[in-house]
Amino acid sequence: MRFMMLMIPKGYEAAKPGVIPEADAVAAMMKYNEALQQSGVLITCDGLHPPSMGARVSFDTGKPVVTDGPFAEVKEVLGGYWMIEVASREEAIAWATRCPAGPNEIIEIRQVQEMADFPAEMQSELAGFEAMQAAGRR
Repeated sequence: MRFMMLMIPKGYEAAKPGVIPEADAVAAMMKYNEALQQSGVLITCDGLHPPSMGARVSFDTGKPVVTDGPFAEVKEVLGGYWMIEVASREEAIAWATRCPAGPNEIIEIRQVQEMADFPAEMQSELAGFEAMQAAGRR
């Protein structure tokens, strides 16, 4: 089972461009990431720049509209993510509880949809999706 663990740091929605975490926080997170890797569950992980450096594309009118960050109406934003492969939801939760997150951070855990999660008639519509994913991981 694959799970995405999403880091949601409170206050990051208002972070200025180029802000980086404290060195001791980076060192602690690196040890955690290494533990994930050494256990064999880590697929990938990345930190994200703040929303002030991002953009959003919305489709409210049926046509794409680009809005540069920061985004005033946003209450929670992603600061980074991990993709892990574990045997159960409980194991994903156990890994999240080991994260050296601070009091202003939340980790949301979401299971990745697998082909087997879809009904057979829909799986035929998804033919080629797994090959597309594999090609994108090169």
